[in-house]
Amino acid sequence: MVSEVELQAFGIAEGGKLPLPWLAAPLAQALAHARSHALLVQGPAGVGQFELALALAQSWLCEARLPGGMACGRCASCHLFHARSHPDFQFLVPDALRDALGLAPDEAEGSAEPKASKAKPSREIKVDAVRKMLSFAQVTAARGEAKVVLVYPAEALNTVAANALLKTLEEPAGKLRFVLASSAPEALLPTIRSRCQPVPLALPAQDLALAWLRERGLAAPEVLLAAAGGRPQEALQWSEEGIAAQSWTELPRRIARGEATALSDWPVPRAIAAMQRLAHDLLRMSHGAGPSYFPLEALPAVPRAAPGLHDWIAALKHAARHAEHPLNAGLLMESLVAQGQRAMHKARR
Repeated sequence: MVSEVELQAFGIAEGGKLPLPWLAAPLAQALAHARSHALLVQGPAGVGQFELALALAQSWLCEARLPGGMACGRCASCHLFHARSHPDFQFLVPDALRDALGLAPDEAEGSAEPKASKAKPSREIKVDAVRKMLSFAQVTAARGEAKVVLVYPAEALNTVAANALLKTLEEPAGKLRFVLASSAPEALLPTIRSRCQPVPLALPAQDLALAWLRERGLAAPEVLLAAAGGRPQEALQWSEEGIAAQSWTELPRRIARGEATALSDWPVPRAIAAMQRLAHDLLRMSHGAGPSYFPLEALPAVPRAAPGLHDWIAALKHAARHAEHPLNAGLLMESLVAQGQRAMHKARR
């Protein structure tokens, strides 16, 4: 999901300033070693795939590139890019991301028909959007540099849309270039992946991530960064949703006491993910390893034999499949917390 931070820093600013400091090296490497008209930025969510894809697109369209090929951030093309009005740039995005990206209603899905006011925005990239992109691709570049299509998230392409995109990926017209961004490249059609040059994006260095989070006012950022698995954008999003370092460190003890209210204000998917991370850390400790997501002092001691943890992990995995549409969120949370309490009680005995 695109955050407000991403929207405030849309692309490369003047002087080559990137919205995320850890993108400098992967951007330079991608620009230096790009050998294909289609790049696939791939890596864990929450580390800047969208921003890196934007930076690549802007750099290809820039009319006064800096040494190394990075966009200058100040030419007419860059100004159009920042305003989301560049005539040679187009998104392929799900309808559900349209508002977050500041796109007009008919720009995201390519449909000329108004959508029903009560219809839930689609999370898929549909074939209508691809067909509109094909019309865009056949027109000569307005500013003469290139034409660029950004597909985000690429795994949102449904099967029909992905197959419609394949032909253009194989034989792009003129100066047409693609940049796809995905946190789940394995979900893409193998034929899509085979036509793209991979651009890997790893977790950023901890010092860069912590400095970035501190600049945004996070208290004890190391706690939320660990909670988010080293993904700084996810840590920031958690903070914006009201999850503080203190509430995170208190969570194991509150679940051990059976307090379902500890998660009552959390979105169901986030609450289930938090319990999965707690169960993961407890399981690691039962095998003599250290925790990944919680501070060691926040966790109860766990013996090597902890059979109740496996049952809880299975229940959480099953619940995660329906996390977006639970039949009764309150009852689900009470049930999962109660199972966690039993698992932790058995583990301590």
